[in-house]
Amino acid sequence: MFPYPSGNIHMGHVRNYVIGDICARYHKLKGDEVIHPMGWDAFGLPAENAAIQFKTHPRDWTLSNIDNMKSQLQKLELDLDWDRELATCNENYYQYQQELFIDFYKAGLAYKKDALVNWDPVDQTVLANEQVIDGKGWRSGAIVERKKLSQWFFRISQFSEELLKGLDDLDEWPTKVKIMQKNWIGKSYGANIKFSIKNSSDKLEVFTTRPDTIFGATFIAISPQHPLAKKIAEKDPKASNFINFCEGQSSKEIDVEKAEKHGYETNLYVYHPFNKRISLKIFIANFILMDYGTGAIFGCPAHDQRD
Repeated sequence: MFPYPSGNIHMGHVRNYVIGDICARYHKLKGDEVIHPMGWDAFGLPAENAAIQFKTHPRDWTLSNIDNMKSQLQKLELDLDWDRELATCNENYYQYQQELFIDFYKAGLAYKKDALVNWDPVDQTVLANEQVIDGKGWRSGAIVERKKLSQWFFRISQFSEELLKGLDDLDEWPTKVKIMQKNWIGKSYGANIKFSIKNSSDKLEVFTTRPDTIFGATFIAISPQHPLAKKIAEKDPKASNFINFCEGQSSKEIDVEKAEKHGYETNLYVYHPFNKRISLKIFIANFILMDYGTGAIFGCPAHDQRD
């Protein structure tokens, strides 16, 4: 069990922890040895922002919430092993996280790069996609901005093949869950195709899972965050406005799929890679994700209903 110490438990906590309680008691009655620990996900900016709001120190605010929620949970007499209780805000816990991060860094598995984030201008903090509701911060209600910040990343993709193969050994996992995991890993098979930009020495690289449909290509679409889109926006105010509009929308993949499709027609063209007599117009489009493939696609209406 690993709740965020927000101040009070609610029925969602009760529901989930009663299920865990039943499982723990069932296995103990069977004679199994059971470890049923308790911990608090108590670190980070949410605690700091809440402390600012209530004009107190983050540590005092967090620890008082833990004490209150602990007393509420104990009244339920759940089968939790309180002797194994931990809180991520305590140094005797996060020192190991720091040591582990240093090990990752030394092994080349942690690296830093600039990336777009959801920025709440009121709370002055980064928000997860799930914390952006209708384009606004879940707590402040402020319109969320898309902002480029220097971020730390783990090279999880380096292990994607190993993770995918490992799913085959999970015989007792539900098929639905394994499919969700495969979709999360998100391995795609395809090809990168380079298109020469007309009247320029630059090339635009496109990733496609269907290179066999290249002869049906009729246009190119790039992400609003694509470097070429930013370059276009420097000279074209309308393109800049369109990019700002796109960056105000949700970046969650499921929301992008469901959202109305919008595109901005630029004055740039590329040559078809196999027939230089064919030119393809470049559009900036709100449904192209920069973090998938190369952030650029070729449109092929003859073979793809979405296009």
